[in-house]
Amino acid sequence: MRLGEIPQILRRRDIKDYLETSWALGWPMVLILLFDFVISLTDVFIAGQLGKEVQAAYGLVVQFFFIMSVIITALNVGAVSTISKIFTADKPEEYTRSVRSSLVAATGSGIVVSVLGALVAPIVMGALAIPAEVKQYAVPLVRIYAISLVFQYVLINANGILRSTQRIQVSLRTMGIVCVMNVGLNFALVFGTPLGFRGIGVATVISLAVGAFVNASIVRKSIRGLKDWSWPIVRKIFKIGWPIGLLQLMWMFGQAVLYLILGALPEHPVEMMAAFTNGVRMEAAIFLPAFAFNFANAVVVGNMLGAKRYEDAYRNGIITAGIGMAVVAALTAIVVANAQWIMPLLSDNPLVIEQSKNYLYIHIIGEPMMALGLVLAGGLNGAGDTFAVMWRVAISVWLVRIPLAYVCALVLGWGAPAVWTVMVISTAIHAMLIVQRYMSKKWLPQDSPPL
Repeated sequence: MRLGEIPQILRRRDIKDYLETSWALGWPMVLILLFDFVISLTDVFIAGQLGKEVQAAYGLVVQFFFIMSVIITALNVGAVSTISKIFTADKPEEYTRSVRSSLVAATGSGIVVSVLGALVAPIVMGALAIPAEVKQYAVPLVRIYAISLVFQYVLINANGILRSTQRIQVSLRTMGIVCVMNVGLNFALVFGTPLGFRGIGVATVISLAVGAFVNASIVRKSIRGLKDWSWPIVRKIFKIGWPIGLLQLMWMFGQAVLYLILGALPEHPVEMMAAFTNGVRMEAAIFLPAFAFNFANAVVVGNMLGAKRYEDAYRNGIITAGIGMAVVAALTAIVVANAQWIMPLLSDNPLVIEQSKNYLYIHIIGEPMMALGLVLAGGLNGAGDTFAVMWRVAISVWLVRIPLAYVCALVLGWGAPAVWTVMVISTAIHAMLIVQRYMSKKWLPQDSPPL
């Protein structure tokens, strides 16, 4: 299928149903991710009030936090793909067993990763070649964030189950509670107790624990019939999800390497790391709809494939990608146009502010392309075609982004702006490869009729 044929295809059918289906899942996900963004932005703001060293340390710790979340990323993608299909296939016992298996796998792996993270992550952080003034804050923070991992695992898994079974508004309510608690505790613990900068991490632990308990309790109440769980289902979930888990790992290691490249710059390394932290956080605001529709697309495609509505699954993915791309383009324009007053809210360092603005100005070209690839990748994930997504993104990060960033920033001496530009180039390559895979329709089941 060629891109030029898309408008003709979509005119053959009333696209109103597609829009309503995508939007019904999309808008709650936008709000859920907005809550996550508010939490992250509050963390960055408070860290900035404590100093550029704390802000740089927080940005580095968050990258490690996401790296340690790689297993739940894999399990959650596999669970959403599996459960969303079973939910619409009218197989109640298999559905119940799948939900129980998913919860058991998430909880068990969360406990293991949390313990290992608390023991290993501080050692790794302490050994990194980063400025000493950043390291003194990063090591204590990473210990605290490691404790929160078990709650993060349970909460993410429960949210994925609720999303797959068309109960996303339950997740929305819970995440609203998590957001209010986290933001309030952030200010109270950092500025009102002796914890100081450590309060950023403690607020995360407490709010995630509450959210995990609430949503896990709701999920368990809906599967009272069957008491056992299935190891074969866990293996199936992991088989689908491991490529995305590995992709998450490669992506986060890639981000961490970019921090190390910036930290190795001969001039103003701490300021460039802080600017990268701020730029990534503002970019996360722009990507809220794209990530929301990525998650929505996974559920919609999974539900439709489970009901054997193959043509609807394919076309709905295109509509959802179009919505995400349009919204992201509009948000990009708004954020970039107001960058001159947004960025001073995150830092009082003139150089950090200037480079944060440069990051956004350069990335304006890549944001809509990233949205297109991201939303279509969600559809591929829902179909279980995760390996194809993994290697396409891996190419853009490890064969393009990292080598070019190192050469341009350090070897050629072009500095941080070269890193920002290389990121845009790799984004374009990533998007084109994902679009090619989706349009090939090779991800559809073998028994699907020609579209």
